[in-house]
Amino acid sequence: MPAIGRNPRERTHAWQAPLIGFPLAKDGSRVSDDAVIALDVGGTGMKCAVVRPDGTVHHAERHPTRAGRGPQAVTTTILDIAAGLTDRARADGLTPIAAGVAVPGVVDETTGTAVWSSNVGFRDVPLRDLVAERLGLPAALGHDVRVGGLAEARLGAGRDERHVLFIAIGTGIAAAHVVDGQTFAGAHGAAGEIGHVIVRPGGPRCGCGAHGCLEAIASASAIGRRYAELSGIADATAFDVATRAAAGQAPAAAVWQDAVEALADGLLTAQALFDAGVMVLGGGLAEAGEALLAPLRTACAARVTFHRMPRLTRAALGDTAGCLGAALLALDSLADRP
Repeated sequence: MPAIGRNPRERTHAWQAPLIGFPLAKDGSRVSDDAVIALDVGGTGMKCAVVRPDGTVHHAERHPTRAGRGPQAVTTTILDIAAGLTDRARADGLTPIAAGVAVPGVVDETTGTAVWSSNVGFRDVPLRDLVAERLGLPAALGHDVRVGGLAEARLGAGRDERHVLFIAIGTGIAAAHVVDGQTFAGAHGAAGEIGHVIVRPGGPRCGCGAHGCLEAIASASAIGRRYAELSGIADATAFDVATRAAAGQAPAAAVWQDAVEALADGLLTAQALFDAGVMVLGGGLAEAGEALLAPLRTACAARVTFHRMPRLTRAALGDTAGCLGAALLALDSLADRP
């Protein structure tokens, strides 16, 4: 098995955002002192930044979400952080022109509403309008995986392809389909939920209530849970399982292989639907690098029939994709204004 990627537990608190040498604005234009306020809100933490329209990150910081406080408190924190970043940008001589926020769950991007989120607790929160009112700036709200896919398609691992499928594999599994730099949310804002494609009928129960969903077998949380069942060793992460599988530990190798095969089945289903030119794998499980990608490519090749299998690659932007994607979304919303 190929070497395992860097252990995500080794990350420091400081977020070292990349300098992206590609224009964020669709027309490539920018004013020298323009800046975008960008927030990527997760169930555990928020990644926040002041981003220049050329893609460079002027300032970045992290904050805990503390979702247990409830959605109203989380919303207040989002607004306070966004206001603080706006003040910081102005103090540094920049001119904030828009704000973008990415959140998990079901998002209505047209109305700017955080419709539902299990890990943050949002229920029909008009977050876009709240941010716009607080900052006095145009604002945009997007789904965390879709904006991550947007960033990877335009700025990262998929930037040379017209048809990109970004798959985030972490606590859950979800995808974003990006064509010519544009994402598609679907009629109800729920497009891309490939984690709930049933790949093992009658298999493990998923959090959605169904049995045998891809997410119930191949997500990072499912891998750790299944390993604990087989080995009796609790609290192992998917990264731990990958490391032990590489070392030849039988329970870990079995769990890892099951996950890879389930992922291959899920990706082949996705390819039949989307005919992507490249599939970009992100999220915590992608930290395994070639330990995941190499056997996954083999499993996909063994299954593919008349479809052309896309290039499989690891995400290039890491956990900065959501923040950069939120900035992209904000700039796009400006370009689309009458």
